[in-house]
Amino acid sequence: MPVARIVGAIGRTLITVGILLLLFVAYQLWGTGLAEARAQSDLRADFEASLEAALTSTTTSTSTTRPARRATTTEPTAPPTTVAAVPEGEAIAIIRIPRIGVDKAVVEGVSVDALKKGPGHYPGTPLPGEPGNAAIAGHRTTYGAPFGDLGELQEGDEILVTTREGEFRYLVDRISIVSPSQVDVLDPSEEAKITLTTCHPKYSARERLIVTGVLAGDPISAPPTTEPDEPAPEEPAEPEEPDAPEEEGTEDDPVLIESPPSLDDPSLAGDPSARGPAAAWGGATALIALAAWFVGARWRRWPSYLLGLPFGAVTLFLCFEQIARLLPSNI
Repeated sequence: MPVARIVGAIGRTLITVGILLLLFVAYQLWGTGLAEARAQSDLRADFEASLEAALTSTTTSTSTTRPARRATTTEPTAPPTTVAAVPEGEAIAIIRIPRIGVDKAVVEGVSVDALKKGPGHYPGTPLPGEPGNAAIAGHRTTYGAPFGDLGELQEGDEILVTTREGEFRYLVDRISIVSPSQVDVLDPSEEAKITLTTCHPKYSARERLIVTGVLAGDPISAPPTTEPDEPAPEEPAEPEEPDAPEEEGTEDDPVLIESPPSLDDPSLAGDPSARGPAAAWGGATALIALAAWFVGARWRRWPSYLLGLPFGAVTLFLCFEQIARLLPSNI
């Protein structure tokens, strides 16, 4: 008899664990998508409002404004938006990939919280449309899976990105799979290109899928600089020439920026601080389940379970949210 009870207890435990795993998988595949959809709606509305405001302001300030929503060599009336000016988690662009049906707002940053909202721009890389290597990471299976079908792209496919500076068209020129430690895909580049990264294979963070595209057209030119023309006639001495390029090069060259994070950067590897909250909410869920079982054993089983279900569902959802933060942020 004791053996039968032990076997029965083990069986019920395994069934419970199996159900919890299935619920977590359902949360990852569909529950996270609901949160991403809400965030995308807000981000798109905010970005489009700021875009319209910027276009209106530019139109009223000058009659020689660069045409919006296309790549051009005409110098903009204001310097291109800098990465430092955009807080993490706010929309910086809209990315569209017609072949795989992607149409998402891109946020600044690749942290766990940032990528919950949509594809994220790697800090330290240029913004799309600027000279250099603009890099964007995105989830492949969770939170709406914006880059879920990235592997289906082919050479020559379009990647369209709209920023506050206009719309820019990239053409896919390379698709590769690399290890998370291979950082050269994020290196600065002299040509204007875009690099999209996501986990590979699906449901795993063992490798990274990399898609690169080159800008079809000219990038946004750097803001015009008048300083080199004015001092020339005033400075007859040659020795001062070497000092000027060193200072101006770091300010005006959009490619010479701080180093971007690597593909296995801690910001992409999950948030260890979520362990405590995950354990706490998991413990709360277990206590609610035990309380429902205890009351059911002394009162009525199913009414007790139904009473505890809403509370247990809430704590379990919160537990799943914290566990999801422990996973790689672009899985």
